[in-house]
Amino acid sequence: MAMQRTAINPVTWSSEMGFNQGEVVSGHTRTLYISGQTATNPHGAPQHDGDLAAQLTLSLANLESVLTEADMTLTNLIRLTIYTTDVDQLLRHYGLLAAHLAAAKSAPPTTLLGVTRLALPTLQIELEATAVA
Repeated sequence: MAMQRTAINPVTWSSEMGFNQGEVVSGHTRTLYISGQTATNPHGAPQHDGDLAAQLTLSLANLESVLTEADMTLTNLIRLTIYTTDVDQLLRHYGLLAAHLAAAKSAPPTTLLGVTRLALPTLQIELEATAVA
């Protein structure tokens, strides 16, 4: 049975921002739980100190690398949690993330959380996700 997704949106504002309020997923056979992906290089060193847009772009690339390794893409995301140390600044750059998701025809239920700090002091964003295939 092929995976089927049904968007659940009792309101419209979230779909206009590129995410669904909920999704019913059926027929999947594999679930990938992805740990928080940040703006680090392959050796774990933080990159782009002070540049949230660049950190968002690299965090997303790192997320996509994990998906690719599992033979998945952004299309397979069913849950995305965004942690940031600066919600206002992230919202100014949210279009970067929304554009990547839209290109993949993906609108996973998403939660945005403002936190005081991430694991490494210079990091400003972390993306945690769940994907199914």
